[in-house]
Amino acid sequence: MTKADLQGPTDLGANANRDVPAALRALLADVFALYLKTKNFHWHVSGSHFRDYHLMLDEQAEQIFAMTDDIAERARKIGGTTLRSIGHIAREQRILDNDADYVDPQDMLAELRSDNQQLTREMRRVHELCDEYDDVATASLLENWIDETERRIWFLYETGRSGANS
Repeated sequence: MTKADLQGPTDLGANANRDVPAALRALLADVFALYLKTKNFHWHVSGSHFRDYHLMLDEQAEQIFAMTDDIAERARKIGGTTLRSIGHIAREQRILDNDADYVDPQDMLAELRSDNQQLTREMRRVHELCDEYDDVATASLLENWIDETERRIWFLYETGRSGANS
């Protein structure tokens, strides 16, 4: 099999076949990085709100992971390739890892909120690229993921607020 054998039947054009899958690969790397960080914090959260945070982070991780196959398959459908390894993810990701032995639960929520905001910005950039190439299918997927990500941001923000109801 050759690289030409991997090309999908699409009418988006050569530039779109090059640029959109490349943007999706980087986005997929970010999604995997955010998924693993969310699971890391889910596994290591502690304190008085343990149960609530643990369950919320698990739910968010599942939602993030659910994006991965759709992102990769969309890149393939339009004639591109996708991630091949953990090393490939590490080379492409823009969302930073957190390998600390301990992270305060409030800092976990703040970091995940910031990372989800970064992911939203990256998805908007990919959406703009899709608009340039009239790739409405990828843009449509991104719109749903942006909405889901904004919901995660909202939950992380509200959960992390300190106030009279804390």
